[in-house]
Amino acid sequence: MSNPSSSWVAQFNPGDRVEINPRDVGFRGSWYAGTVVRREAKNTNRYVVEYDQLYADESGEKLLQETLDWIQLRPPPPPPEKKVQFKFEDEVEAFYSDGWWEGAIIAEHSGGKFAVFLRGFEEQIVFEEKDLRLPVQWVKGKWEPRFEQVQREKENSNCSKEVMKFTKGMQVEVLTDEDGLKGAWFAATIIEPSGEDKYLIEYKTLRNDDDTEFLREVIRACNIRPCPPEIIVVDGFKVWDEVDAYYNEGWWVGVIAKVLINSNYEVSFIEYDEKITFNQADLRPHQDWLNGKWVVPSDV
Repeated sequence: MSNPSSSWVAQFNPGDRVEINPRDVGFRGSWYAGTVVRREAKNTNRYVVEYDQLYADESGEKLLQETLDWIQLRPPPPPPEKKVQFKFEDEVEAFYSDGWWEGAIIAEHSGGKFAVFLRGFEEQIVFEEKDLRLPVQWVKGKWEPRFEQVQREKENSNCSKEVMKFTKGMQVEVLTDEDGLKGAWFAATIIEPSGEDKYLIEYKTLRNDDDTEFLREVIRACNIRPCPPEIIVVDGFKVWDEVDAYYNEGWWVGVIAKVLINSNYEVSFIEYDEKITFNQADLRPHQDWLNGKWVVPSDV
């Protein structure tokens, strides 16, 4: 961006209490309590940490220590400012197998219990309310709601306000509800109005099941927006910059996790707990369509 901010790197000290995000395949999407033992070396951003409840072997006599990148660590999240009222479809973290695992509430039971689908285990498990918390992310030293919470709030906010009117032939971007594509924006063309605050659109990159023509769908106006204006990236992106990445025919919101060589970047997709490498040509600065105008996150 024309005036990029300097990169931010978290600093930890020996003895700091932290939560640890292991990168082992079997632990993706989880956070475990631990303590910083020491920095790996003087001029690195890697730390030796010790888990509270994971052990180095099956005997359970020695706690596990690992050396991890700073981005896999964060302070313990603060308690919520007010009591959380959990409900169906809420994204949550559930305390299970000695750590906090991401999932979603799929049913509410009596007695303050909730059935949660844990993605890491691909299982449905019933939890008491005390073993659930709302997911948060630690960004540049500040706690923020997870992407899907913010996205849902934006959608609800947009659909509760007066929506923009679109005209036939207008080039737009569309937020789809289809499984596997949620959260991504796809280029489309307005075909015609279809009922109150709804439009028939034709995607420019998604095709029908027979692959004979471009897919058409009826979409609520609150899930349609104009195409964002181009922002020229002069000096490249920095770690923690929020970007849109072009992937699987759509634009997905992510965060720059690592700057690589030859204008390549490792992008973290927080909602899916994945990191993918992109060239700068397939990235654009993230912008939000709010109250009829485009804003970048730093302006919100």
